[in-house]
Order: sequence, then C-alpha cells, then structure tokens
Amino acid sequence: MSVIRVLVVDDSAFMRKVITDILESDDRISVIGTARNGEDGIKKINQLQPDVVTLDIQMPVMDGMTALQEIMKNSPLPVIMLSSLTSEGTSKTIEAISNGAVDFITKPSGSISMDMDKVQAELIKKVVTAAEIKLPKVGQFIKQPKITLGSQHQRDLKTIVAIGTSTGGPRALQHVLTKLPGDLPASILIVQHMPAGFTKSLAERLNSLCAIHVKEASDGESLRESTVYIAPGNYHMKVNGTRIQLTQDEPVHGHRPAVDTLFNSLAKSRHYNKFAVILTGMGSDGSNGIRSLKREDPNTIVLSEAEDSAVVYGMPFAAVKTKLVDHVIPLQEMGPTISTFVLGNK
Repeated sequence: MSVIRVLVVDDSAFMRKVITDILESDDRISVIGTARNGEDGIKKINQLQPDVVTLDIQMPVMDGMTALQEIMKNSPLPVIMLSSLTSEGTSKTIEAISNGAVDFITKPSGSISMDMDKVQAELIKKVVTAAEIKLPKVGQFIKQPKITLGSQHQRDLKTIVAIGTSTGGPRALQHVLTKLPGDLPASILIVQHMPAGFTKSLAERLNSLCAIHVKEASDGESLRESTVYIAPGNYHMKVNGTRIQLTQDEPVHGHRPAVDTLFNSLAKSRHYNKFAVILTGMGSDGSNGIRSLKREDPNTIVLSEAEDSAVVYGMPFAAVKTKLVDHVIPLQEMGPTISTFVLGNK
C-alpha cells in the first residue's frame, strides 16, 4: 500500500505538532502539510491533494463544520473530525459525521490536550481505515426490485428490527430512519459503535429529523412500537422479555455496545417477529449474532447493506459471508424495505 498522505487542520500549533508526531510514528502515514483554520485547510487541500484530512471542529476564521461543508461540496475526501467531550462538541461531531465526515476522535482533555498519547493507536487506526474508504454518493445506485414479504412471520406477534452499524453509521442511520413512517408498528433497536456522551446527541439529532420517535435507551424500559432505541455508549443493550436491559459486561470484539450482544439476546425471544440489519462498519460485529438468530429462530429475516453504498464494507461483508443474509439492499432502499417487511406482517 502506498504511503497515506495526511493534512492536519487545527488552530493550535501545539496540537498540529502533536498530531503530526503521532501520525508519522507509523510508517504507513506521511503528514504532507498542516493548516491553522478551515480556510487555510481548504487552500492546502487544493494545493496538496491529501488522501485524508484531520479537522478540528472549533477554530477561528472558518470552523471545522463550515470547512467540512466546503470540502464535501467541492473536493470530497475522507475527513476525520477532532472533537471535545463538551455538550456542544458532541452535538457538532454528530452533525459532522452525518454531513460526510467518515469518523471522529475525541481529544482526551479539551481543545489543547497534553495527553493525546492516550488516543495514539486509535487515531492511527482511523486514518489508515479512512484512506481505504470510498465516499458513496447515495442516490446514484441501481434501485432494488420490490421485495415482498414471505409467509415466515406470525401476524399475531409484535416486531423488532435490530440494527448494527459502526464507521459511517450516523449518516447511514439518518438515510434509513428518515424513510420510516412515524407510526411504524415495530420497535427498532440500534447498536452504533460510539463512545459514551455521543449516543445521546445522535439520538437527539435523529429525533429532530425523523417522523418516528428516536431516543437513547434506558435500562428497564418497556419496548414500545413506533420507537427507535439507541444503545448508550459504553453499555451493551439486550432484550429481556419485553424490556431493554443495559449492562457493562465485558466488551465484545473491543466494543461496548456490541451488535452481537443485542442479536444474541434477541435470538431466544419468542415474543417477536425479528429483523436483523447490518449497515456500514469496520470489522465483523453482528455476524455471530446473525448465526444465533437464524439457529434459534430460522424465521428471522436478515438484511445487509450493499457494498456500493457502504462507507466501510467490513460488517456487511462479514454478514454476507455467513450465507445467512436474506437480502442485500442499497442504503437508499433500506428504509422502504424495512417498512415493506414490517407492514407486510400487519
């Protein structure tokens, strides 16, 4: 693989130096330039044509949000946002990911972090992953033929749609959930790989955009139809009878929440018709859970996102490799397909 050429955009000279040193500690990465604000960053992107950009959110002259909009409009490329854990920081990070940034890193201790070494491995990993990402243009894919529901599901049971996603997930979830009617007769449970503090902002943003109600899940709450529940960062989410259970059991595949944990908990439930959905993401989380679901309840319907629309095809590809996926669906058709299936049960 050729060396990954990175542009670092941050208003702090100290942070530019620290991020550069971290990235260049890996032989696969070369920092070809730095910029002190969004306006400077856009000029450097045009001049240097980097493979990946790291972009701070809060900067003078032109902030990261404005710069991201310009980048995605005029010269789309993989952008990793650097964010603080403040309420404003988490909200803007979710907005940035939904508007085209491929991932984010939280600064451990604020806008000028003296302890960036804590996220060194994570930052390097995310830059390497970002370099392999192709930015999909949602809406330009071949439309799937209309899918009709088979007779597997019982019409007298309630319905759960369980969705798992990681890198690129917030944007994908926005495309899916905004296509669902507000009165969809199903409970939708989502595991999005994301740290504590960010899932609440994600739920609030999606709720403001969707007809269906979206919220961060709470331990012990009863599952309701026409409601989307997002697992809180740092908590596994399980289905326990007709209620949500949140735990801090050990991470699975390095993730908490984990998609496999949700799917495995749902596998033995006899209370619901089940749909399992895998969207964009790195790794294979969800695949073991799909095996459990199909083993315990062969009537479970499994959908995975098509390669052409996935920001990262890792999790959907791992799902397809199980040979248990019933339908492979482009992102822009996933919401309507879910609605077709759920309404076909009623």
